[in-house]
Amino acid sequence: MAKELKDVWVVDYHRTAFSRSRPGAPERDVFGDLRGDEIFAELMLKLFDGPLADKGITMDDVDEALLGCAMGVWENWSYGGRGPLFLAGFPMKIAAQFIDRACGSAGTGLVNGFLAIQTGNYKCAIGGGFEHMSRVALDPKYNQHIKPNLLIANKKSKYYHPEYDIMTALSMIQTAQKLYEEEIGDGADLTKEDLDKLGVRSHNLTVDNYEWLKGEIIPIEGHVEGNPEEKIMVDRDMAARKSTLEQVSQLRRISRPYFLKKYGGKQAYIEREGTKDGVITAGNSSPLNAGATSAILMEAKEAEKRGINPLCRIVSYGVAGVDPSVMGRGPVPATRNALAAANLTADDIDFWEINEAFTVVTLNCMHKLGIPEEKVNIMGGSSAIGHPLGATMVRLPGTLARILKDKKAKYGCANACCGGGQGIAVIIENIDA
Repeated sequence: MAKELKDVWVVDYHRTAFSRSRPGAPERDVFGDLRGDEIFAELMLKLFDGPLADKGITMDDVDEALLGCAMGVWENWSYGGRGPLFLAGFPMKIAAQFIDRACGSAGTGLVNGFLAIQTGNYKCAIGGGFEHMSRVALDPKYNQHIKPNLLIANKKSKYYHPEYDIMTALSMIQTAQKLYEEEIGDGADLTKEDLDKLGVRSHNLTVDNYEWLKGEIIPIEGHVEGNPEEKIMVDRDMAARKSTLEQVSQLRRISRPYFLKKYGGKQAYIEREGTKDGVITAGNSSPLNAGATSAILMEAKEAEKRGINPLCRIVSYGVAGVDPSVMGRGPVPATRNALAAANLTADDIDFWEINEAFTVVTLNCMHKLGIPEEKVNIMGGSSAIGHPLGATMVRLPGTLARILKDKKAKYGCANACCGGGQGIAVIIENIDA
């Protein structure tokens, strides 16, 4: 006999502030003397002593904690997700998962918890994640514990597959440059100035909405930048700053063009861009960050029985694989899959959180799905708030749920591209709208 599918609510969402990471100088990161698992444990301790205690939710109520992290090596190794729970003092009966879907890791934890509750296996789960991009860096220059298999690019190997363009796929900056060239080559009305403008918008919106964003931040102890001995409570995102287009347009270009032959090669690129340099800069891409996120999921009838109000209902999700060398395309098919599962269209979505790993990714998604800017990242985007890789895809739907409440709007969609060539999307509903 088939089980009845349950409604699943997010009954709490909180996160730490996101620091600005410095892989070569962790003392300049305000969380530099904390490990990533310790940041998550601090978040759990303060949550269960504060907001969750107020709701009557204890650690004993949790059936499973599903933790995302994109760099699960070295000190981020979690003992199957159990290590961070032990640091926070969870009962030994609480199960755990440790999940890597690159930038979609925490979102995959959220989805796995959603499915377990929807099918009646659990009553309550935690979907969350953490990342520390100072201490466990993405760049092999600072992290000798990652070693991708390059036989895919070796013509003499039986594993040779040139169609994956693995050397581009391993550099997130270069995937963004290639996406830009592919899209403008296919006729997209897109310029570097558009990329810069979205970055400026995100920084200014984030700074303007610091107080609003503090509503989702649990302050934890860090230290003054550059001085680990001087402790402070970190209660705001550290990378955002007021910006102008003039300032951002002058930032150093950090990507290299491909001069794609099918779109006219080097000469056509230079004529179009006015330079032989790339378009990706620190101003139109996300910074490196450390931080942790948490969403508490509960079966709707269980929450009602306890008198706990929902932040949102999870409606559907979608994932998709794409060419890894243009991994920023991932949100588009993932979102289409999520919309189809919910029997909705893009026009039905009131507000969006589209991860700004690179602003070209966000603009491409907006263009492909016909999304107006006024519906997107209205409190600031990840190019300013930050993108601690494995934690982000709980931050996005969590922030979005708060926006839906404030705006008395019904549906929201959060999505992200994922390194390696994937996308993930989650659709949520404000049941009070």
